[in-house]
Formats: sequence, C-alpha cells, structure tokens
Amino acid sequence: MSRELEKLQVAVHDFQREADPAGVDLGRLRSLIDCLEKEFCSAANRARERGDHLANGNNISPVSWLARSCGMSRNSAADRLCVGKQLESLPVVAQALGSGQIGYQAAAVICHLQDKLGERYPTDQELWLGWAGEYSVAELDRLAQKARYVADPDGFARDAEEDFEQRRLHISRVRNLYIVDATLDAEGGSALKTAIDSLAKRHSAEDERTPRQRRADALVELVHHAMDEARLPRRNGVRPHVTLTTSLETLKGELGAPAAELESGMLVSSRTVERMACDCTMTRVLLADSVVTDVGRATRTVSPSTRRALRTRDGGCRFPGCDRPVSMTSPHHVEFWARGGPTRLGNLMLLCWYHHRCVHEGQWQVVKAGGGYRFIPPERVVRRNWRARGPGLRWAA
Repeated sequence: MSRELEKLQVAVHDFQREADPAGVDLGRLRSLIDCLEKEFCSAANRARERGDHLANGNNISPVSWLARSCGMSRNSAADRLCVGKQLESLPVVAQALGSGQIGYQAAAVICHLQDKLGERYPTDQELWLGWAGEYSVAELDRLAQKARYVADPDGFARDAEEDFEQRRLHISRVRNLYIVDATLDAEGGSALKTAIDSLAKRHSAEDERTPRQRRADALVELVHHAMDEARLPRRNGVRPHVTLTTSLETLKGELGAPAAELESGMLVSSRTVERMACDCTMTRVLLADSVVTDVGRATRTVSPSTRRALRTRDGGCRFPGCDRPVSMTSPHHVEFWARGGPTRLGNLMLLCWYHHRCVHEGQWQVVKAGGGYRFIPPERVVRRNWRARGPGLRWAA
C-alpha cells in the first residue's frame, strides 16, 4: 500500500507543479477529491475494526485516535468513521461515490441516515442516488431528516433532546469588546433568528451597515427593550440596568475630564455619555478626598408626565423611514441635555436605540425645520464617481 501512496503523492506533486489554477476544471477536481475521501473513510473503518486505536497500550476511542493521528477535528473524524462503516452496507452508494456520480457530502447524508435508522429500515439506495443528483446537499439533508422522523419518531425525539443538551452561551471580554458565542437548539435558535431578522432590515438607502452589523444592533436593541419593559426578574432588589459612573466634568465634556466607566470597568466615550444621559435615572454622589460624603435621591432625566406627552405626540421613532414603535424608543434631547439642553417637550423627540446612537456617536445633526425636524448625516468620503469628482473629495450624503 505504501507504493500506491507514493505514486499518488508523486501524481499530486506533478499536478501542483504543472497545473494552471485558472484552467482547472473545479468539478472534476472536486470529484477526484471525493473519490479519495471514500478511500480514506474505508481505510479508517478498517483501522477501527483492526483495533488500531488500542495499539501500543492506548485506551482511547476510535474518534479521538483518528482525530489525533490525522490532524482532524473530532466531528470530522466521527463523520469519516460513520461513512466508512455504512458504505460497507451500501455498495451502490459506495460505487457511485467512487465513480464520481455523487459527491462526498451527498453520500455522507445517506450514510448518516442509514446509521440512524439501523438495519430495521434498509435504505433504498437507487432512490436516494436519484435524489442526490436532483437536489442540493442542504435539500437532501432535509429529506433525510423527514425520512428519519417518519421511520423512527421516537429516535428523532431522542436526537432532539441530545441536541438540546448541547445548548450553551459564552460571553467573553476582549479589551473594549464583548465576544458572544452560542449554540442553540432548533426552537431556540429559530426564535432568536426570527426576532433579530424582524429588527435587522435596512431603515433606508442611507443605512450603510452590513448585514452582520445590523444583526448585532438588533440583538442589542432586543436586550434594551427587554430591560426597558421592566418585566425581567430583579437582582439585588433592583431592575436589571446598565450602570455608568461619570463626573460632572465628563458629563459636560470638559477638556481633561476623566473617562466614564461602565460597571464592568470598561470605558465609554463622551458621546456615549451624552446619549445615555438623555434618558436615564441619575443618582448624585458627592466625594471629598475620595470619600463619599452624600448620596442624593435617584431622579429621572425625563419625568413620567413629559414622557407620556412625548409618546402621544411622536407615536414612535422620529427618524425618517424607521418603523420602531413607541415601546422601543427613548427620549432624545435635540439640544443635548449634557450641554444644558432643557427637558421640555419642544426639545425632546423619540428615537430608537440605533438612531439615538446615530445622532450622538454617529454625529448626525437634528435641526428644526418649520413644524418638524430634519436629520442631516455627517460628511463622509463617498467613493462613487471619484473620477468625475476627483479622489478624496468629501460629499455630504
């Protein structure tokens, strides 16, 4: 067998040396790779049957042994072992994979289905080969899941519970960012995706966020909405909330003032402080030589009565094209509160979380125009028509 591998290695080196990447037939190349995947799966299964994973006193699982020996992930190793085992009982599928009639991924779908169903429900190989040629891998996998449910609903339910046990959510901090990594079951993931998708669409042609950024903003907006609804369980006797510690000098934006801090110790910009101060509960704390000497009562920036009038007048986010209802907005001071803007109805408007951020951190301007307001975006470099206008010219979009 080593001689055959040496010949294959020489052929691969010749191909790498002589082939023109621009002229390679990708379909044919993929088919050859899939044929080799079949040989790898069969060889891996034979190694398991021989007990190679127990050689030299080892006492590890075949999956761990294959992953370690071949530099693979455990999921990839488990997949190859399953396919190698099932191909022995699916000779028609094995022949189709070896001849390039179907690809490896399609064959893997059929093999995993047979592995789940067991010998009680033999697979109609010709039928599935026909479907493999007609449908995409994703569609073929959906057909396999439906077939599994029809043939073995109890087994399908057990698998669903096993999937549910894999759920997890990890939030880690990297400098001034949070990294969120999660695995959700089918129902939970579908619920989250549905909620995020409803909030992640573009607001207008001027919304230049990428789809990933819109989904991230939608998740944050959902969290803020949940906290603003005041229906979450209390912790330590208070509603869940974001705590910001700042000085009066920082709130005024004075030069040399210290940065404001979140409860986690992360620093935020003065523009974020201005936005958060628009609508918050504020507590005054007086210090003398770093010792607290007085703590005042917590007061709202916008009173409940003013908030009710504002909601009746605006009926939702005032940003053009935004569809956020009243319940997903917060008051914004047109003349910033942190800069002395008054908290009266004529100086307030409702904005959703994202557009409130656009006005403060994004530096959009809000100006009164007749009986309403105009939203003016910040100047930015626009790359289109640069030959006609000249490179680097600033446009007001």
